[in-house]
Amino acid sequence: MLKKEALNTIKLSGPIILGELTQMSLGLINSAMVGHLGYHHLAAASLVNSVLNIPYVFGIGMTMSISQTVATAHGQQDKQKISHYLFNGLFLSAITAIVISFLLEIGNPIVFHLRQDREVAKLASPYLRLMGFSVIPMLLFFALKQFTDGLELTRTAMLLSMLSMPLNVLLDWTFIFGHFGFKSYGLIGAGFGTLITRSLILIALASIIFFHKTFRHYIAVRKHQWHIKWMTQKELLHIGVPSSIQAILEVGAFAVSGILVGSLGAVELAAHQIAIQLASFTFMVSLGLAQGSSIRIGNAFGRKDWPLIHNIGKSTYITGLMYGVLCAILFILMRNQLPLIFTKDFAVLKLAGALLFLAAVFQISDATQAIGVGVLRGIKDVKAPTIFMTISYWALGIPLGWILAKYLNMGVYGIWIGFVIGLTFTAILLFFRFKKIISRARK
Repeated sequence: MLKKEALNTIKLSGPIILGELTQMSLGLINSAMVGHLGYHHLAAASLVNSVLNIPYVFGIGMTMSISQTVATAHGQQDKQKISHYLFNGLFLSAITAIVISFLLEIGNPIVFHLRQDREVAKLASPYLRLMGFSVIPMLLFFALKQFTDGLELTRTAMLLSMLSMPLNVLLDWTFIFGHFGFKSYGLIGAGFGTLITRSLILIALASIIFFHKTFRHYIAVRKHQWHIKWMTQKELLHIGVPSSIQAILEVGAFAVSGILVGSLGAVELAAHQIAIQLASFTFMVSLGLAQGSSIRIGNAFGRKDWPLIHNIGKSTYITGLMYGVLCAILFILMRNQLPLIFTKDFAVLKLAGALLFLAAVFQISDATQAIGVGVLRGIKDVKAPTIFMTISYWALGIPLGWILAKYLNMGVYGIWIGFVIGLTFTAILLFFRFKKIISRARK
């Protein structure tokens, strides 16, 4: 039974994972192409990405409420309610996207007040403006993706995400360097490429949902279901806001830890960045599994099928644990080879290799805490995980890491030990929370 449920979750999560990896690759492609213009342009792109990070994460977190509510309604086989959640979720995502884009526009001058190189700030300002506009099609695409994911139809958005890669490369090449009769726009060209790519995949996914026979039932009832309802908005916000806060807590914790490591020295920061990038890449699989399990549990929750919820949760925990152990073994065995992808500096390589030992333990904790958040979101339990993450990251992990690093002279190792302890504490709390809810529901 558990094996069957694990395979079903992996089957659903596979396209989600590929989509996540594709989105991550788009950022790497932009950086790689912009890097050919010079280090000022690359630094400006990095500055803009740093400014956009938390607004992006907040916006994507808000769209997650759509997949959860749609999955629950799908479990109840209520096509009317599914259509209603689609419209209201899209409305909420549009408002969120416009507000974020507006705030980024009026806050554009901030790049000149972050103590950055003047040339870098001048390059960053127009690029930030374009990337701010591109938040709107990006979040609307994610909203529609969450709708199809909630129906357990994950391949469509995955295919569009994969097609966006060569399209983005072509557009970047055209506008950054000047081809096909267009002039060279430099860094701004990357902004044009991203904006056009995001707009096109939004139009493509919207067209499929509105005109393909698979979604006909949900569009046909739009006259009766496509209206704004405050109770529905409140329900979506009940899931979306905590989901966004959870993501910000985690992203913010990593950002602060990076700053703390940077205060220890350039070699430490470079080694830390290598280890974090490798851990972030492998984390995409855990995140995809968490989202897949969340959707399947949401579907079962709509029918109040607690034995199935238990089996999906337990099997996903086992799958995530096995994956975490596999990544840990890979990191340990390849600790001296993987950092070579990023640098040839001996001091950085040596420290990065040592950090990958801690990153190996980090993999297990990170995988299980991600799945814990996912399975609890599936049963609409979002407040307790937010509290757990606040305590684990901000009251335990970061302060302990700093104490170990600065006052016990453990340096960057202390920061990483704080990471591991914070994540492990979160994972344990989430696991027992899920176990408690299941035990109470099955009595």
